[in-house]
Formats: sequence, C-alpha cells, structure tokens
Amino acid sequence: MLRKMMLAVLVVTFAGGAALAQEACDSKAVGKDGKPLAGAAKTSFMKKCMADTCATKAVSQDGKPLSGAAKTSFMKKCEKGA
Repeated sequence: MLRKMMLAVLVVTFAGGAALAQEACDSKAVGKDGKPLAGAAKTSFMKKCMADTCATKAVSQDGKPLSGAAKTSFMKKCEKGA
C-alpha cells in the first residue's frame, strides 16, 4: 500500500514538474536581441531545454541516475508532460 502511494506521489510530482519546466523554458526562449523566439528556432530551443530539464530529474528512488530503457521511458514521459 505504501509503495503504491509513493509511486502515485512520484508520478504527480513529475507531471507537475514537467508543466513548470515547460513554462520556465518558454520564458527563457528569447534571442540575443531580447525578442521572443518564434518558429523553428523556438521549437529547437524548447526541445533542448525540456531535454536538459528532464535529464536532471531522471533518477531512481534510491537517488541513482536512470539508464537504458528506464531512462528512455522517463525522458519521453517527462518531455511530453505526462
């Protein structure tokens, strides 16, 4: 029972974290001239920013970095914001 609750809390935390990361990346998406990025430049920036943000959160319950299929699955879910 406790394990299921911890898993639920973990999932909710990452879902909320992805939404906040999206907003943080969106606010950082400005060019060198201070104007907001648009089009392909913004898409590329957002993809890289989300990947960087999610990579820092890809750790297991015992604090070790995820690897292999677990990391791939986590990164896909995190980047989608699910």
